[in-house]
Amino acid sequence: MPQSLSAPVHSELVIKKSRFLGCVEAVPDRAAALARVEQLRALHPGAAHVCWALMAGGQSAANDDGEPGGTAGRPMLEVLRHQDLEGVLATVVRYFGGVKLGAGGLVRAYTDAIAQALLTAEKVPVVRLRTLRCTLPYAQEGLLRREAQRVGAELVDVTHGALVEATLRLPETAADGFVAGLNEAGQGRIGWLRDRP
Repeated sequence: MPQSLSAPVHSELVIKKSRFLGCVEAVPDRAAALARVEQLRALHPGAAHVCWALMAGGQSAANDDGEPGGTAGRPMLEVLRHQDLEGVLATVVRYFGGVKLGAGGLVRAYTDAIAQALLTAEKVPVVRLRTLRCTLPYAQEGLLRREAQRVGAELVDVTHGALVEATLRLPETAADGFVAGLNEAGQGRIGWLRDRP
């Protein structure tokens, strides 16, 4: 089961006078990851490289930021993949110490910076959420709210027109049972809407 992190974790390695500042943290998507990388560039203007790897399903990516190809981002991504992490950004800020490490040395340094940070990480299971939209008579709104609370669903939006229209978010594993239970309790008066494209 994929896991994420409850809080950011950090490491610092000094190898042949180069400093490697590692950080691994949960991010919601690629846009947030890129914003975090830019923030690190601003915080460390004297750094030679800000390399990163993002494990986020179809948005996964890795960047060597000027290091020789395949020596930074990809090895960091492999560490995240090996630990079965999802929705996680790994970054390493490198301050060059004047001594070249070679391709093998760079791979080890970037891999170790992330692996060291993850030694102290508190991992949490990734709970995939599903969004549901429905319409129902006003008389059924109390039922919907009680059932939503019972299964831990978040009521994202409720609008009142000719019918009540509700948008809910809940764990994917509970969604089918929730819909089936409401269909039965609502006696067929609850209509389920497809998301708009």
